[in-house]
Amino acid sequence: MRATSGDQVTESVAGCVAVLRKAVGRDWHGVRAGRVEWDCHTTAVHVADDLVAYAANLAGRARDAYVPFELKLDESTDNAGLLQVLEATGALLAAAVATAPPDVRAFHPYPFRAADRHGFAAMGVAEVLLHTHDMAEGLGLAYEPPAELAESVLATIFPHVQPGPEPWPTLLWATGRGELPGRDPVTAWRWYNNLVLSTERLTLTGVRPAAARDLALDGDGGFDWLGDGPEEGTRDAARMLVKAYEAGVHRPEFTSFVLVRTEDGRAVGTLGFHGTPDEDGRVEIGYNLVEDARGRGYATEALRALAGWALARDDVRTLYARARKDNADSQGVLTRAGFTPLGALDDRLLAYELHG
Repeated sequence: MRATSGDQVTESVAGCVAVLRKAVGRDWHGVRAGRVEWDCHTTAVHVADDLVAYAANLAGRARDAYVPFELKLDESTDNAGLLQVLEATGALLAAAVATAPPDVRAFHPYPFRAADRHGFAAMGVAEVLLHTHDMAEGLGLAYEPPAELAESVLATIFPHVQPGPEPWPTLLWATGRGELPGRDPVTAWRWYNNLVLSTERLTLTGVRPAAARDLALDGDGGFDWLGDGPEEGTRDAARMLVKAYEAGVHRPEFTSFVLVRTEDGRAVGTLGFHGTPDEDGRVEIGYNLVEDARGRGYATEALRALAGWALARDDVRTLYARARKDNADSQGVLTRAGFTPLGALDDRLLAYELHG
């Protein structure tokens, strides 16, 4: 499991073109693309249009809407020419992903109106894989992409979908294109880019399952860490996230966030939720910083931002936190962020709450 990259965009497009080339001499206008309402020609143009639109948004740092242009083929373009367009637009997105800095986000409407380079790569790969499936189904061609491509898409932009026995059938099911034993048919779906919040000095970057898996296995999660790298508390939170994802109970807005310092792009710690709100709207929150970042107010700044975001929601009414009795710094973070002490839980821990 890994975050989607430009190389995977290239790989997915190459697989698409290889399959469609087998039917390049057929009339794509006259064949419906699987379960979608378009014919195969319209579907292929749609894929190319999405690839170049994603590339333009990411490269152009679009803020509030898509870059205002639309792909239009020359009237004389045949199927072979359309395959060339697919290759070219795929190359443009791959290049945009490869050259975009980690902190760059650009417009995409769902769900938080922005995506990073991994999100745009995953959306591009998803468009290619799924619509190649549609076109291949309509044209009577065999098609199954590498499992790693489907797994990467699922772990990047479908964090709310429980992994199935195999990634490709799971992705087809999650997008209304197939069945999985024991699961109801999907009739409506959306992918899900990660939540990112900004403060004066930090960017709180929502952790995806792909990054969490890497952190849980002693990797860096794709972040450039200050000092000796993530604390054990960060890895514990990542393990909790992976466990929830694999059980199908992960809600991606109630995730862990890596705290990235704006001035230099270094990760200095994590902050996040220990699950989802209960029936009373109560959810626990925790945090930790790498040793080299402590004493500078980063945890307080991040906690205030995430608490404000959470308590503005209809499903959150109370934030709960715990601090060790012998950790005055952690207690100070909570009180400065507005939490009220509730007293001792045991001989080791103190409890705190913040109400909306």
